[in-house]
Amino acid sequence: MTILETVRRNSIAEVTMNRPDFFNALSNELLDGLIETFGKLTADDSVRCIVLKGAGPAFMAGGDIKMFKESLDLPPADRAEKFAKDIMAIDPLVKTIATARQPVIAAVHGPAAGFGVSLAAMCDLVYASSEAYFMMAYVQIGTSPDGASTWFLPRIVGYRRAMELALLGDKFDAVTAERYGLVNDVFPADTFDDEVNRIAERLVQGPPLAHAQIKRLFNVSAVNSLDNQLTEEVDSFAEMSSSEDFVEGVSAFLEKRKPSFNGR
Repeated sequence: MTILETVRRNSIAEVTMNRPDFFNALSNELLDGLIETFGKLTADDSVRCIVLKGAGPAFMAGGDIKMFKESLDLPPADRAEKFAKDIMAIDPLVKTIATARQPVIAAVHGPAAGFGVSLAAMCDLVYASSEAYFMMAYVQIGTSPDGASTWFLPRIVGYRRAMELALLGDKFDAVTAERYGLVNDVFPADTFDDEVNRIAERLVQGPPLAHAQIKRLFNVSAVNSLDNQLTEEVDSFAEMSSSEDFVEGVSAFLEKRKPSFNGR
């Protein structure tokens, strides 16, 4: 069985985590596969949108607790060293998704717990099935969050809510996740895949250069002063105005037709 499956539908790349018997819990092999796959897809100009899914009943159940158990016989210092290396190994995936030129959608059809929440939070858009639920389960095993969730969640749901989710580790349903701002929308389970595909199709019809700049501007806004962000916006708009996509977009608007963006 392939631990990660990628299907291309024209300009959409659909990546499915395939450890259904383990609820797609994060193993070293799955992490390596995600890093390699996202590295290739984000470097491919023909890919305009990436959709991340989970096979079986869950999106992702977090870290593989059975693998954690294997480390319990190690001396505490050795165990700490091991997990420091394991957690640092996640960094390339976070950075690749955050800096990707393409919009990345997390399609959460079932449970997302622990790193599953972190993984969804690092994506640009998150859509949930009515059967999905979420849980920052780290405190349940006596540890703190990873996967940059402590960076993303306060920015997405607010400081107080993020603190509550992490400290209590309670389970919450998809409708609540939407109310918190963690997911963009909730769709019925029987139409979920079609709805996510509809949004992905809309994205691939959009201007890829502008999408890349939108992601970049939102990313740097977290650390920029207002003056610096205004400068970034000026530089970005000026750069976009020199593109063929800008000419096409303005022309299509004036001619009352649908634009056809080529990414140049």
